[in-house]
Amino acid sequence: MATPADGAPLAGSHKGSVEREVVLGNLKSPWGMAFIDADTVLITEKEGGLVLANLATGTRIEIAGLPRDIFDDIRAEVPFDNSGLFDVALDPNFAQEPWVYLSYSAAEGEGLTIKVVRAMLVDGALRNTETLLIAEPFTQGEFFHYGGGLAFGADGKLFVTVGERIFNERDNPPLPIAQDVSDYRGKIYRINRDGSIPEDNPDFGEGAVPGLFAIGIRAAQGIALNPETGELWFSEHGSRQGDEINRLVAGANYGWPIVTTGAYRNDDYAPSPAGETVFQSPEWSWLQTVAPTGLTFYNGAEFPEWRGDLFVSGLSRGSFWRFDFEGGRIVSVEEMFVNDRKRSRDVAMAPDGSLYMLTDTLLVAGADGRLQNTERPSGELLRIARKAP
Repeated sequence: MATPADGAPLAGSHKGSVEREVVLGNLKSPWGMAFIDADTVLITEKEGGLVLANLATGTRIEIAGLPRDIFDDIRAEVPFDNSGLFDVALDPNFAQEPWVYLSYSAAEGEGLTIKVVRAMLVDGALRNTETLLIAEPFTQGEFFHYGGGLAFGADGKLFVTVGERIFNERDNPPLPIAQDVSDYRGKIYRINRDGSIPEDNPDFGEGAVPGLFAIGIRAAQGIALNPETGELWFSEHGSRQGDEINRLVAGANYGWPIVTTGAYRNDDYAPSPAGETVFQSPEWSWLQTVAPTGLTFYNGAEFPEWRGDLFVSGLSRGSFWRFDFEGGRIVSVEEMFVNDRKRSRDVAMAPDGSLYMLTDTLLVAGADGRLQNTERPSGELLRIARKAP
């Protein structure tokens, strides 16, 4: 496992040679994005909107036909409620079959859970919606750590991150949620495009919920394919510190809450020993809280010096990170834009090699340094570009 101790961050290796340009503003807490082409992007808003934007003209439309069971009032119950519309992904064969895949917090009665659906994008509307995954049970009073990351693997299968959905680890049952293979929560799934289960998925034994690919997950929001190696990587929120970058391994147990690179919210929390269970270690963990979210591997031509590198957005302290990869592994890390921090939610590369990030200004630092709810959620789409000479 790499850490800041043995892989020291680079000190401003981009040397101020790049800047961020606002391409699109007034977004309602944007969460995820997917590029249809170099100028056309779909952006999800946690407040329950799906925006189709043309970056060349600056025009945008609201996509109609979203699922009716989206629980999208992110302050309906508590100020820092995580509920809403989450990630968006395009079908690998989108040009011929325009399926759009969405993850969101779904309501049933007074309970909530995370759901994944797909629908055809036709004439500015979603049609023929199909449900692919429901991470039961629907529970009350749990508005956190849904997960929601979506990514297609090199094999064309859809990978989905699902969080454990509790705020404090002490609220776990004796067999922790993320370790219980009969519970959908705290896992990563691999499913076919239509929601059916691939026959070559790992076997987690009798009673395991369908589609399991990895377990022991706390709150993973971002997942991305490394096109050079075919591996998938995901970000992970710790409890107190313990934020991680992980390489996804079939059948792996990532340990939560039995093991963590950070600490627990309650110092007296002591999970039951796991016996001879083997846990998968993270490839990187931070010494400070970063709250990593979206991530993407860069393989474009605009920044040839960054080809093969991983970019990670972070909510805490408005951080944005570049991981230098060699031979498929992390060799060094750089925190970018340290003098102009923006609470970043997602990062993605457009088909022309342009690099974009989403910011989310729902929470801002008050006079006392504590995060405060703005009550007027907004955000921007920013393009990372070279500074003019």
